[in-house]
Amino acid sequence: MQAKTHKRNHKNKNGRFRRIRAIWRDTLLLVREFIRPLSYFALAIIGGGLIYYQLAHFFGEAVGSRSLAEAFYQVLGLTFLQPLGDNLPEHLPLQLFYFIMPIIGISILAQGLTDFGILFFNRRERSKEWEMAVASTFQDHIVLVGLGHLGYRVAQKLYELDRDVAVIELNPDEDLIAETQGMGIPVLKDDARREVALQGAGVAKARSIILCTQNDSMNLQIAFKARRLNPQIRVVVRIFDDDFGQSLQEQFGFRAMSATGMAAPTFAAAAADVDVTRPITVEGEALSLARLKLEKGSRLVGLTVSEVEQNFEVSVVLLREDGRSDFHPAGERKLQLDHVLGVLGGPDPINRLVDANYDR
Repeated sequence: MQAKTHKRNHKNKNGRFRRIRAIWRDTLLLVREFIRPLSYFALAIIGGGLIYYQLAHFFGEAVGSRSLAEAFYQVLGLTFLQPLGDNLPEHLPLQLFYFIMPIIGISILAQGLTDFGILFFNRRERSKEWEMAVASTFQDHIVLVGLGHLGYRVAQKLYELDRDVAVIELNPDEDLIAETQGMGIPVLKDDARREVALQGAGVAKARSIILCTQNDSMNLQIAFKARRLNPQIRVVVRIFDDDFGQSLQEQFGFRAMSATGMAAPTFAAAAADVDVTRPITVEGEALSLARLKLEKGSRLVGLTVSEVEQNFEVSVVLLREDGRSDFHPAGERKLQLDHVLGVLGGPDPINRLVDANYDR
C-alpha cells in the first residue's frame, strides 16, 4: 500500500511538472512567433530612419537632419501618427514618409498581434507548423512513427514514463490525435519516409525512434533515414518476421520486436534505453528479461534487492557493480547509483520499474 501511495504521489508530481513544462514551452513558442513581426517592425523603423535622415540632411529639413537618433524618433512617431513637428516637410520625398510609415508600421504590428492572438486563444487547434515548433523544443526525446492502436498505447506508456515524445503519422485517426495531443504530445501529420518530416520531429536531437507502422519495408526505410540523420539514435522497430528481426538486430543494432509477441510497455521500455528480450510464456504468463542501469535521481537507489522484488513484482537475477556480476544477489543488498540490474518480469512490472528508475 505504501509503495502504491508513493507511486501515485510521484505520478502527481510528474504530472504537475509536465504541465508546467508544457505551459512554459507553449509560452516560449508564442513569444518566438511574436518576435518575428517585432523584428520586421524594428527593421522598418531603422531602415526608414536611415532613409529619412539622408533625405532630411540632403534637403536641409530642420526635423530629422541633426542626428540619426532624431530621425529614428521621427519615423517612430510617424508610425503611430505622432510626428515631431506640426507641419509637413516642404519636399515630396519626406512628405511621403508621413503617409507611408503609418501604413507599414501599423500593418506589421497588426498582423503580428493578430497571429499572436490566434495562437494564444486557440492553442488546441495546432497546425502542422505549430506541432513542428513544439517538437523543435525537445532534446533527448523519443520519436514515435505510427499512431495506430499499438502506437497510441506506446505513446501512453512513454507519457507515463514522463518522456518527451513527438509522433509522426500520415493518416491518423482524429480521435487518437485528440487524445494524444491532450497528453501534450505533438502529432505531425506527414510521411515519415520524408527526411523533412523526420527533421521536423527533431530526429537529429532525439534519443530513440520507435517504428510502429504495419509495413515492415516502410519501417526499415525510416529506420535507415533516421540513422543517417542521427547515427547515435536508438532504433526500436516493429517487425512481423522474428527471424528477420533477429538479423536486423545483429547487423545494424536495431531493437527489432514483433508486435504479436511484445506489449506496448515493452516497446516503451526498449526506447527508454532498457534492453528487453522477447517474452517467453511460462504458465500462460509472458515474461521478459530486462537490463537497466540505475540513473541519477532513481527511486531505486537505496532499496534492497528484496524490496525491489516485492514492490515491483519482478525477480532480480543479476546485479553488476564495477565490472563484477553477481547472479544471485543477496536480498538485503542495497542498490546504488550506476548499479546494473537484470530482472525477470512481465511487461507492466518492467514498465513500472523503468518508471521508478527515471525521475526528472
